[in-house]
Amino acid sequence: MTTFRLVLEELRERKSQLVTSFVAITLGITVIVAVRTMSHFSEKAVAQELDNLGANVLILPKGATVTNYYTADFGEYVMPEGCIDDITMSQLQGVDNLSPKLTEAISLRGQQVYLTGILPKNEFKSKPAWQTADGIFSRPEGCGTVVPGAVAKALGGSAQGGPSETLTRQAVIAELGGAEVFVGSDVASRFGLKVGSTLPIKGESFTVKSVLPSTGTVDDTRVFAHLHTVQRLFGRGQVVNAIEMIGCCKEISKGLIDGLNRLLPEAKVVTIKQIAQTQLSTNTMMERFSLIFLVIILLVGAVSIANYMLANVYERRKEIGTLLALGATRGRISRIFFLKSALLGVAGGLAGYGVGTVLAVSLGPRLAGVPVLPLPSLVGWAVLLALAVSVVASALPVAKAARLDPAEILREG
Repeated sequence: MTTFRLVLEELRERKSQLVTSFVAITLGITVIVAVRTMSHFSEKAVAQELDNLGANVLILPKGATVTNYYTADFGEYVMPEGCIDDITMSQLQGVDNLSPKLTEAISLRGQQVYLTGILPKNEFKSKPAWQTADGIFSRPEGCGTVVPGAVAKALGGSAQGGPSETLTRQAVIAELGGAEVFVGSDVASRFGLKVGSTLPIKGESFTVKSVLPSTGTVDDTRVFAHLHTVQRLFGRGQVVNAIEMIGCCKEISKGLIDGLNRLLPEAKVVTIKQIAQTQLSTNTMMERFSLIFLVIILLVGAVSIANYMLANVYERRKEIGTLLALGATRGRISRIFFLKSALLGVAGGLAGYGVGTVLAVSLGPRLAGVPVLPLPSLVGWAVLLALAVSVVASALPVAKAARLDPAEILREG
């Protein structure tokens, strides 16, 4: 009988003994795969969010955090809309665009989505990822604001489309009516919305004016209405809970942020560099926790497998002694046990990858706030890791089995 056949017969006859070890290694790989998958897409979403943001400065209410901004969950944190006027009327240099927004959670056909009030032209100018949607004009470049002639005329500026330092400090002509909305790609897909569709919000009827392109960020799950419409719907008054700003990099380095903090004592100003550092710290913390879980779970799995193999060696002493007496080499005895542990590791790795991926895909959007997809590249790592743990944990029991004296074992019988 071949070594592989012997192992299969052993596994078939003693399936119940494998359950504890199999569950231990499967749970370990499950947690590792789930955490790694969610952190991968979280890091990717953060990077894309930073790329698509366009703005390089965020103005948030006191008490609000960057996490509130990225999850669109501000709660009661608001600041006066008058902050915008304070900035535009100030003598601060390097302010190229201000994009205020007010975000509130709403129930849409029994599901929660976020309704965000915006001033459309300001929003489009700060969102490069939206530039394929309707009504968008070119974003600012460098420290100046460059717009096409038609838009410049509409705003009352120059028709040449050259830089204009005061352009964004003039009143903005809204391109979004009081009964119109833009919808993110995920919202449109989930509710079957398209341009011209009707959407009931807070007892009022709104028409979908545009479906925004997919950005891979929380914007995909939002509905956008005019800022003043959202303020009216929720009875908030003239308040906002975030202002995205495009500032001149040179002026930022010269003290623009300090000037904004002095100008707006009821708010706090965060630069993209600070956001990136915050997100990097968060991701680093997740990786460290993942490493701690990895060590603990693998130790538990290894101990479980080692105990199983030791018990198996003890139970099969007579069979091992008989095989040795019949001429089986100690190398073949070792191969039998190592093959058994290898099969256990491969099965546990595959099962752990499958369960971990399902958990990540289902829980990722709730825990990490981003869409999560399977990562096929983790299959190999999951199997190799489980295989390595199983084989290493079996080394001592296998060595003990190979050292058994067949004469002594047969005398015991």
